[in-house]
Amino acid sequence: MRLAVLAVLALLSGCSGDASPEQQVRAVIDSMEVAAEARDVGDLLEHVSAAYRGADGLDRAEAARYVRGYFVANQSIHLLTRIESLEFPAPDEARVKLQLGMAGRGGQGAADLSADLYDFDVALVREDGQWKVSYADWRAH
Repeated sequence: MRLAVLAVLALLSGCSGDASPEQQVRAVIDSMEVAAEARDVGDLLEHVSAAYRGADGLDRAEAARYVRGYFVANQSIHLLTRIESLEFPAPDEARVKLQLGMAGRGGQGAADLSADLYDFDVALVREDGQWKVSYADWRAH
């Protein structure tokens, strides 16, 4: 459950260049998805603000611990994301609603496969030209 938040966080951080803010945020989401599937905590957390606070009070360090635990328990992770809406209430703030399908496999083969679907509300802020996840809330679908 909390991994889902972290996966989304990783999917949402920062790209710059000539791309529009919407393209940058979408690229962050894609990047976070790749990092989560690669089980790369460092790459995932690159997209999370140091000031991150989840709806459940989870801060960035606690989220990182949770993700590491999820990666240990799931030797294989597959994600499918669908952006429902993407808005910019301010020039340096983005709000994303997305659905995230997660399938994980522990070390016991096909019998140890689990899958879940989550709805996410995510806020991103632009920090030093990079989009970073500053808040996330999720619920099982």
